[in-house]
Amino acid sequence: MSEEKTIAGDTCAQCRHKQTPREAGEQKKLQSRINRIIGQLKGIQGMIDDNRYCGDILIQIGAVESALRSLGYVILEDHMMSCVAESVQQGDTQILAEAVELMKKLK
Repeated sequence: MSEEKTIAGDTCAQCRHKQTPREAGEQKKLQSRINRIIGQLKGIQGMIDDNRYCGDILIQIGAVESALRSLGYVILEDHMMSCVAESVQQGDTQILAEAVELMKKLK
């Protein structure tokens, strides 16, 4: 049996999951951050609909970029402390190259 997940109506044949699931409290914190970012994006959408000043919109876009980058660093830290550490302990050092590539993508 193939382990496929449905995401937004699409089937994902290559979705991977953490070996050690996130704690409920951590999951809630991440969801809260994402919800704030979604709120910021909706605010930008409203500003554009309201024909607001470009500079004000750009400031809000910068705030969203910063919030996303911050979220990325939180996820990266969790990845390093759990997924990467667990894989290295099991002898899989190839995950270190993946971790380096992920760090590059967050710049």
